[in-house]
Amino acid sequence: MSHDDVYPASLQCGDCPIRHRAVCARCEANELDELESVKYYRSFEAGQTVIWSGDKMDFVASVVSGIATLTQTLEDGRTQMVGLLLPSDFVGRPGRDRAAYNITATTDILMCCFRRKPFEELMERTPHIAQRLLQMTLDELDAAREWMLLLGRKTAREKIASLLSIVARRDASIRHRRTDNRLTFDLPLTREAMADYLGLTLETVSRQISALKRDGVIELEGKRHVTVPDMERLMIEAGDDSDGGLIV
Repeated sequence: MSHDDVYPASLQCGDCPIRHRAVCARCEANELDELESVKYYRSFEAGQTVIWSGDKMDFVASVVSGIATLTQTLEDGRTQMVGLLLPSDFVGRPGRDRAAYNITATTDILMCCFRRKPFEELMERTPHIAQRLLQMTLDELDAAREWMLLLGRKTAREKIASLLSIVARRDASIRHRRTDNRLTFDLPLTREAMADYLGLTLETVSRQISALKRDGVIELEGKRHVTVPDMERLMIEAGDDSDGGLIV
């Protein structure tokens, strides 16, 4: 990591906003104490590279706040966004010392980092961490399969609605920004980035967002401040059940 700020370890695990969704969700008090001894915080500004693909990675981490993108660059220089990192998502892979993707902060982000070697040793002694990481990995696999369906079969309108629902539900689960059935959040991606991620043109993304706004599915203040008046309706527009579908 370079050009980043190191946060003092002032945020205790018990007070962490992602405590019940992150890799430490099942940890007992003594296990949290062990994690405290190997953790540190780092922040990155929007647009800043967290790590480049192929770079040595001596840490693993959980995203505490903010959004980052995962991208891969082909030999001819073309770049494709292949994933999003949202709050509570896990970064890095125990047992692998090189980054598999470029990771770039889309918004200002805060990451709770663990030194990789001590974390791997702790996993061996702490089944709760290994079990939670396995569960998160399987959830990520399910989400990747759902994303294949989205890219291959869904209409442009359904793709936009699906992405909005993913961000809305994750934001609500972390920040509890829910009033009745209304959800309010800041969209972390530019329309250009959404087009890249969804395999659409910029014009199509703008047209579909405008259509969703016109039809009352979403309310939009500026380009990124989104309110969803009725989450169930958004899920229907996404082609998903209100209690299933693309939950990450």
